[in-house]
Amino acid sequence: MKFEIYLGDITDQETDAIVNAANNHLWMGSGVAGAIKRKGGPMIEDEAVKVGPIDVGQAVATNAGNLKARYVIHAAGMGQDLQTADELVRTSTLSSLKEAERLKLKSIAFPAIGTGVGGLDMRRCAEIMIEVIKGFEPEFLRKVRFVLFDQNSYKVFKEVAEI
Repeated sequence: MKFEIYLGDITDQETDAIVNAANNHLWMGSGVAGAIKRKGGPMIEDEAVKVGPIDVGQAVATNAGNLKARYVIHAAGMGQDLQTADELVRTSTLSSLKEAERLKLKSIAFPAIGTGVGGLDMRRCAEIMIEVIKGFEPEFLRKVRFVLFDQNSYKVFKEVAEI
């Protein structure tokens, strides 16, 4: 499995799935979730809310509405307090990978989970997520892509990946 780091908009990715940095009730308000809902359509949130709430750290898949991806994997990196922590990012990243495997997907795109309203430091997020990806042994997944929205986040992920 290879991983890539891109600068861009996660909603434009043509991977089998994109990951939504979600709260455990799966409401899609701002940040990555808001962008996914705006571009993909309200049917994504409608389906997500029907399967929620889920435990913080878990992940579930829904349709991707009008997006290029086939699925949105909602990774609950925070609860209703909208705060995250290292272990929640670790667990929700791993849960997303396992959900992709369950669906027999070949590619997945991740945002920087927990760095928006969750308040996690970008470098710490990159360290955790890259460590989880490197330690994961997939059966089906062949490509994991990190999609960062701004130049600074992209630079941090690139630096951590090269360490």
